[in-house]
Amino acid sequence: MSAKMTRFFLIPVVATVSLLLVWADDRLFHADKRQLFYYLDGDGVRHPVRARSDWQKRKGHILTNMQLVMGPLPKRKKMPLDIVVLEEVRLTAYTRKKLTLVSEKGDRVPAYLLIPNQPKGRLPAVVCLHQTVDLGKGEPVGLGGRPNLHYAHELAERGYVTIAPDYPYLGEYQTDPYAMGYASATMKGICNHRRAVDLLESLPEVDGKRIGAIGHSLGGHNTLFLGVFDERVRAMVTSCGFNSFEKYFGGNLAGWSSKFYMPRIAEKYGNSPAQMPFDFPEVLAALAPRPVFINAPLGDNNFEVSGVRDCVEAARPIYEKIFEAGDRLVAVYPDAGHDFPPATRQAAYQFLDKWLKDSK
Repeated sequence: MSAKMTRFFLIPVVATVSLLLVWADDRLFHADKRQLFYYLDGDGVRHPVRARSDWQKRKGHILTNMQLVMGPLPKRKKMPLDIVVLEEVRLTAYTRKKLTLVSEKGDRVPAYLLIPNQPKGRLPAVVCLHQTVDLGKGEPVGLGGRPNLHYAHELAERGYVTIAPDYPYLGEYQTDPYAMGYASATMKGICNHRRAVDLLESLPEVDGKRIGAIGHSLGGHNTLFLGVFDERVRAMVTSCGFNSFEKYFGGNLAGWSSKFYMPRIAEKYGNSPAQMPFDFPEVLAALAPRPVFINAPLGDNNFEVSGVRDCVEAARPIYEKIFEAGDRLVAVYPDAGHDFPPATRQAAYQFLDKWLKDSK
């Protein structure tokens, strides 16, 4: 093991997410979030979704309503990543770098970057997001925690460049997003994870058109949130990351409203699914037609499985009828608890191979 302090500057290419900025009031409130084949105009009148142009209007409303809960998505700015490599360890299949990068002015995010030792051409890359665990980024790279969640390590062995950043309050990242003006740790996470994509795009080893994301639990829903707000993420794997709000602990959303997530769920929406401006059927549908693999174990005691099925069944027609891309939304339901079993991980990796390795 050799310790280094290496500093270099990288300017990311600016890629904006196209948002349809519309009225943020009851005229955009959809009572049944599973009904996706209509959009509302400025007077609250329903119009059918028959074509992709219609769907873009509803998708814009979904992104707007997510920001009512998470807080506004900051505009991406040209800013040096100013990467500082703190440690570099060469392993058999890849080299692991511990580093920090600038997320925004006055804030540095710790992360691990894993680069295969013998790359053949420019490689696909994956942002690997951890669960709610004190170890943070160390778990997905294989430095402890649960072996079933060492996906950054396993994907690097498989030939991917992987990056695992810490989430606010976990690992070595104790930044308070609320002191920085954020309305949620969720939105701060999205911004940090976009910077991880910036870093991957900047690397000569990476093909910037083949970047994906994967995560379990906290990392599972953060994978979806990153994908919604950053279309550079071309394929996603979410493990034990969501169900419908209605079926999350019987509709009590207190678990979603802590400082780790979105406090407005309690403050503005009374921890009530009926009052929420968005739900996960819409989040899934907003990702169409990009590929999404969902691991939803039958015994998950956090995200009850019938609520996952509800979301998938609602979003699938958008994939199939609007985009003719039904094979890009895959859900598996292993007989397991809140976990990412080996056979399911292998299926997920093969899914990423299909969309990030084989589809160039």
